[in-house]
Amino acid sequence: MTTTAALAAISPFPLSTDPAEAIVRAAESALAVRRRYQFFVWTQSYLGRLIPHQLAVCGSYDRGSRELMFDVFNSVSLEPALMDALGDARSLLMQQLQSRWLEAQCKPALVPTAELGIVAALAPIHDALVAARVAQLLVHGVSRPQRPQEIESFFVFASQDGHGLEGLSGRLELLIPHIHGAWQRVQAVERDVSQASTMQVSPTRVSGVTQREREILGWLREGKSNQQIAEQLGISALTVKNHVQKILRKLGAANRAQAVAQAMTLQLLERPTAVATVRARPTP
Repeated sequence: MTTTAALAAISPFPLSTDPAEAIVRAAESALAVRRRYQFFVWTQSYLGRLIPHQLAVCGSYDRGSRELMFDVFNSVSLEPALMDALGDARSLLMQQLQSRWLEAQCKPALVPTAELGIVAALAPIHDALVAARVAQLLVHGVSRPQRPQEIESFFVFASQDGHGLEGLSGRLELLIPHIHGAWQRVQAVERDVSQASTMQVSPTRVSGVTQREREILGWLREGKSNQQIAEQLGISALTVKNHVQKILRKLGAANRAQAVAQAMTLQLLERPTAVATVRARPTP
């Protein structure tokens, strides 16, 4: 299936008000998901209408590292410390969420943010979640049969102001095989694509990414908007937009998430430095 055909298969269209029919269509469209950006489109359309969210954390067991590897998809700004915790399988936050899921006997679990605040070491993460207006996290996953501790995939969904998550455990239970299948397929395809890209991308092309563009890539990884990046770097939002467009062209990426993934593969990504935060804003 071509990229265009795949995107057409998962592009949103008016869904029936019948949840059962919507679940069937979500399951059918999941079969077309092969790439990270396609998965994001699918979560924002079919899955998003059944499980409303602005944050999705998706983890898959990596045989090489022998641990879960997480990707964070967010359409809202999150503090860097929270992004780091969500993307780290060994962080106390992700360990706590997995423990809550296991305590629920591997059934969907709704974890109130307030309960995380009880753990002293999680106080900064609790505050970051509160700042992002995340009142609760809905978690579910897939583990090996008869071996619940051996988690194959793990997912976290959150909605700002807590809207739309209560009472959705049943839907998530029905959808989890399709979420798991789509994400596992994405991991396999992305590994193959990354290996091919590493072999095909020339040193000239890599060196074409400037230091400023690498800096912007670091902020893109943090989920910052053009305006937020502009404020950090002391440049205009339009200039940031132009930089982003150049980055996409140089990396052959279709969107920001794909550009960040490609940059990580090419080891181009660097974290924003504290110096960037003190640069003067442009004079109006």
